[in-house]
Amino acid sequence: QVQLVESGGGLVQAGGSLRLSCAASGRTFSSRAMGWFRQAPGNEREFVAAITWSGSSTNDADSAKGRFTISRDKAKNTVYLQMNSLKPEDTAVYYCAAGRADVAGSPLRGSYDYWGQGTQVTASS
Repeated sequence: QVQLVESGGGLVQAGGSLRLSCAASGRTFSSRAMGWFRQAPGNEREFVAAITWSGSSTNDADSAKGRFTISRDKAKNTVYLQMNSLKPEDTAVYYCAAGRADVAGSPLRGSYDYWGQGTQVTASS
């Protein structure tokens, strides 16, 4: 079992930055691929970024490229999403997810077995 708890969301002006954290419990965290997704009201949950179990490779959605960076600290059992140059269209609830090692940066929701409760990010214009 893996439990995920997100934090770091909040209200920021457009152009600002936030860093989301996802703290994981469970002995299998270090062998799992991790991802961030987001869901705005009335929209489907969409892929933002993912990182392999080793941290050596990442995958970013087009909307995140050049602005968001995913990273992981295995010693702290934590995954981060650094978000810069935030736009109003980035406003959503952001979810952390954990999958098997072989999903290797998959953008598909079905590739992930465990989900956090989400943290709200609001970028005001």
